[in-house]
Parts: sequence; C-alpha cells; structure tokens
Amino acid sequence: MDHNLIIKYFPELNEKQIKQFALLRDLYEKWNQLVNVVSRKDIDKLYLHHVLHSLSIQKFMSFVPGSAILDLGTGGGFPGIPLAIMNPECNFLMIDGKSKKISIVEALIEELGLSNAKALAKRSEELRLKFDFVLARAVTRLDRLLAISLHLVSNKHSNRLPNGIIALKGGILKEEIKEVSKFHDVQITPVNDFFEEEYFNEKYILYIQG
Repeated sequence: MDHNLIIKYFPELNEKQIKQFALLRDLYEKWNQLVNVVSRKDIDKLYLHHVLHSLSIQKFMSFVPGSAILDLGTGGGFPGIPLAIMNPECNFLMIDGKSKKISIVEALIEELGLSNAKALAKRSEELRLKFDFVLARAVTRLDRLLAISLHLVSNKHSNRLPNGIIALKGGILKEEIKEVSKFHDVQITPVNDFFEEEYFNEKYILYIQG
C-alpha cells in the first residue's frame, strides 16, 4: 500500500506534498533498521495504519495558518509529521520522553524539509509554552492525558473549534470517557466517518475543549 492512499482522500495535495508523502515509506524503512519507531509488522501498512490514521485529524479539524500545535508522545512522528506536511503554514512541536525516537524524528523532519516542525526530547510537564491544540495518538488514558496537557492549551482562540486536546484512540472507551466527562465535555467522532477502510472501525477522534 503506497502514498496513493493519501492522494485518494486528499486530492488537493500539491506536488511538493505528494513528493513528501511518497518519501515516507523509504525514510521509515531506513530509520527503522536503527530504531524501531514503527512496529516491524506494520511497516508494510505504514500509509494505512500510521499516515492516514494521523490525517483523520485533518479531516476533523482544518487548522488556520499560524496555528501552534503540540504532538505529545509523538513516538515515530505520528500524528505530527503527516500533519506538518499537510499544514506548511502551521507550527508543529513534537515531543517524546525517549530521546532515541526523537533523534529519528529530527532526522525525518530534516530529510523531508519540514521547516515548520521541531522535535524535542521532553515531557509535557517540562514545557512552558502554549499551543492552540495538543494532539496525542494512543499515548495514555484520557484522564492522565488531560492532567499532563491541559495546562499547555492557550486561551487565545483563532480556529473553527476552541483550542483544546485532540486524541486518537481505539477500542472500547466507555469507561475512560465516563471518568472525565464529569468535568469535561468529550466530543467523539468515529474515524470511519472519513475513511472507508475496515482498519478504522472502532477508532475514534476525541476532542476536549481546553
């Protein structure tokens, strides 16, 4: 499965973006030999399981130019790298506590020519910055995610939705959502509202206003 899957859902991509998405397979295969940033069994399904999944956020939320976005617990650069390709006029910071993974993400950013993205080996508790949105893909339980990220959300809004947390999660989330919905309104959007592939069944975008 190649980058044509991305073009299928995002036909508006320009030539530069198409080239950047096409590069992802070779780059991840190369760096995965050194550090396992993507599961070995998943590398053949990189575009479906990782790139397109990350871009479900783009379908849910179209960021205005100048938006500041944090990818918390980025791992191998998801969802930050695909979204940085898609939004060259927005600023992305990708953080992770594992410095080996961040070194790979830094190399990917450089090789893709993403001048709008940076990666740091930091925990969210160490940051003193503010962002329009904090993104997280399968990082931790929702209550824990809110505890470590809400302080990073700016109160100056410029996007269609108020600033907040956007999390990609899968499986049965009823208990997690019940725990936090006493204090926060959780908006749930199935990923298969946007993509027809069976892989996205029981995968969700959770939005919590900051």
